[in-house]
Amino acid sequence: MRAVAGILAAGLLAGCASPRGAEGAGRYYDRELAGRAAPLLREAIRFETVQGNVAARDAQHAWLAKKASELGLASRDRGKVFEIELPGPPGAPVLGLVVHGDVQPVDAKAWSIPPFEGAIAGDAVLGRGAADDKGPLVQALLAMHALDRAGPPRTHTIRLLVGSDEESDNTDIKEYLAANAPPDYSLVLDYVFPVVVGEKAWTGLFLDTDPGPRSIPELPFRVKALRAGLSPSIVPDRAELTLLWVRGVPEWGSLVERLKSHPLPEGTRIETEQPLGDTKHLTVVAHGKAAHGGVNIEGGRNALVALARATEGLLPSSGENDLLAFARMAGRDLYGTGLGLAESDPIWGRYLVNVATVKPQDNGTLRLQIVLRRPPPRNGAQIKEYLTRRVREFNARTGAKLRVDGYWDDEPLAFDPEGKLVRRLLAAYARVTGEARKPAVAGGGTYAKRLPNSIAFGMWFPDKPYPGHDVDEKIPIADLHRGARILIEALSDVACGPKIEAPFAR
Repeated sequence: MRAVAGILAAGLLAGCASPRGAEGAGRYYDRELAGRAAPLLREAIRFETVQGNVAARDAQHAWLAKKASELGLASRDRGKVFEIELPGPPGAPVLGLVVHGDVQPVDAKAWSIPPFEGAIAGDAVLGRGAADDKGPLVQALLAMHALDRAGPPRTHTIRLLVGSDEESDNTDIKEYLAANAPPDYSLVLDYVFPVVVGEKAWTGLFLDTDPGPRSIPELPFRVKALRAGLSPSIVPDRAELTLLWVRGVPEWGSLVERLKSHPLPEGTRIETEQPLGDTKHLTVVAHGKAAHGGVNIEGGRNALVALARATEGLLPSSGENDLLAFARMAGRDLYGTGLGLAESDPIWGRYLVNVATVKPQDNGTLRLQIVLRRPPPRNGAQIKEYLTRRVREFNARTGAKLRVDGYWDDEPLAFDPEGKLVRRLLAAYARVTGEARKPAVAGGGTYAKRLPNSIAFGMWFPDKPYPGHDVDEKIPIADLHRGARILIEALSDVACGPKIEAPFAR
């Protein structure tokens, strides 16, 4: 990929007038649709479309069909993907818009409002999916309607694809493509503006162990349970360790003092809890701050790493202690230094490492999940070999018996930052905002890796903390409108002009 610095920012602002007729669609949005955006998003948030909730997905599809009809758009249910279409002339090329209607799981107790209520607080809409990815879904619906009512003549069919398991199994687009042709080219509305020309690979290192003692207990207590995190793509904001006193009269005071004396990562804290009247059990809870593990890992505060640091040298030999020791090593920083991943690229940057979850498995084992957002040059086979070797070395050094599993198949995605479609999208962003921005490189992956000829285009604004996957997820209403206006500008250009041949070439 050529250096991003090759983009001539001044050229995006100079001599780049809006497409003829684009102003009318923008004015129509401001006059007729802006007041509908936040209420529509509140409705979308109320569908609890977490992994496995097929009833919520189907209800959301029925809602999409109803809203599409109200907006004068056609719709079709394609199973895991729902299509909404604004047709162009017969035989017109198809411009895709791609979002996902599913959301990350929540710990409702950590939220200040019910996560699926769709609340308005101050100048923002709050709720799971407000930013990722139901806000962009609403922006796409209203932008298509504005273009239909007041935009320039269309030369393309615009087809909105709403996926349903992007946040989990990611099988929706694959199944869709098995029975349906993809659009000629697509904009994935699931990352940051102005346009994403590089997406790091999603690599999962999964470590399994048998819970319980590895040797005769050398301490009068043992580990009874360990659990942390909600999802591999969320920085864990809670980690919990339960201990059981097994020999003599329980006396936790010294341990509690030592737990609380260890230095913790900034923004995390430790507390201990005991059931009323039960002196044999002690629960150690680490608190942090949730964040998207790819887009905003720096904004998170990892509770699992905090728990691992607080318990260093204090626990009996056990499978749980082995996982915490590895978590402590891997979580030395956010960039893989603890795993020996020190390389940095001037365009792609460094690895991003989220020590994400510890959860029991159906077979009785306990699994630690660590997610790496991987830049070039290592490929999947190479990172698998490297990390497997690091685990072997850890086992030999500590006596642990951690077993390696993982996900290694994803690879980075790169575009020429001077490609035709990239430059058109940069220009649309610059015309609306007055800002000439360079393309972005993404820590997280999008549907652009799954759908041919696709590239991520917004809808989040640069230089703002990304709240997707976070507690009290929200989107400012002003940004909801501004993103819709940028999308209208881009559609007025791309969907109302000649088909772009070889859109990602110069």
